Amino acid sequence: MKETIAVLFGGRSSEHTVSCMSAANVIDQIDQERYRLLLIGITEEGRWLLTPSVEDIRSGAWRQGKDEAIISPDAARKCVLVRRAKPCPEREAEPSGENGGQKRWGGFAHAEEIPVDVVFPVLHGLYGEDGTVQGLLELARIPYVGCGVLASAVSMDKLYTKKIVEDLGIRQARYVPVMREQLGRMDRVAAEVEETLDYPVFVKPSNAGSSRGVSKARDRKELEKALEEAARHDRKILVEETIVGREIECAVFGGGKRPVEVSGVGEILAAAEFYDYDAKYNNSESRTVVDPLLPKDAAETVRRYAAEIFRAVDGYGLSRADFFVEEDGEVIFNEINTMPGFTAISMYPMLWEARGVSKAGLIQKLIDHAKERYDG
Repeated sequence: MKETIAVLFGGRSSEHTVSCMSAANVIDQIDQERYRLLLIGITEEGRWLLTPSVEDIRSGAWRQGKDEAIISPDAARKCVLVRRAKPCPEREAEPSGENGGQKRWGGFAHAEEIPVDVVFPVLHGLYGEDGTVQGLLELARIPYVGCGVLASAVSMDKLYTKKIVEDLGIRQARYVPVMREQLGRMDRVAAEVEETLDYPVFVKPSNAGSSRGVSKARDRKELEKALEEAARHDRKILVEETIVGREIECAVFGGGKRPVEVSGVGEILAAAEFYDYDAKYNNSESRTVVDPLLPKDAAETVRRYAAEIFRAVDGYGLSRADFFVEEDGEVIFNEINTMPGFTAISMYPMLWEARGVSKAGLIQKLIDHAKERYDG
């Protein structure tokens, strides 16, 4: 009998579209001879919709769906609750009660419970990669792919990631934290930044992915504009010193009972001044290079730091750690992503492929690891 995997995608974050692209690629690599797939899209308004096919994800047609599908928090049931917009004739003809592992709920003849064995939350950014969905899955006690509540929350919040990495003694960009409510006294905020950092500086929301809301400021006027832009995405803002270096990434897998494994390193060659959202997804001139030649022992340092940071945040399953490497080989930590992209240009699967792990093999490893989550 096939196990059921629920794949979550979309979501309410600014990375909604990227999540859809990632999910379609993940779904393509799941062995459907072995697993039954339950595709659940979350609209930008927060509706949870049952999606018929991966083609509907790629076309965007899933957003017009009418059938609702939500994960029950009831740990005794471990199921998705599906309420169909129209009665299904064969379902209406069935007697109430159990049928092939499915149960009626809510008194509706066209509603059912579908037991779920594993959830793959292919959600990037807020309300998906930040511990919120992970908390729901912990309540439901359904095994799921990826980091748990703590690791997801602190890794999503760049300010708190910095506090953890500080304790490891790993160098990172100097920064000034700013709260949205402080922006009413913009002159005071700007003066504090200027006392601590030299222009140019980078301004970014503490909780946002894919470089959404990130700006480079060369003077006070640009700083004020950048702070206002970042505040549109989060109430916590980071102003960081500019690091001149190559952008290097490393993929991590494991945790729990499994040893932490790290891939080789990859380099981002951005087609813009910095690797913002447009440079990542809309500019075909942005490129990635696997196993670039780095000065001194920088590659091994990146790999060692990636594993240390993954353990420090209590990582589980997968993460991608991002760094800068300066001309002299010094390594500076940038950020860690607990649900890295699986788009056609995403580094995480690319780095494992370079180590002989196919995309399908990687997805299977992540599913197998998810099923170990509650062992013992």
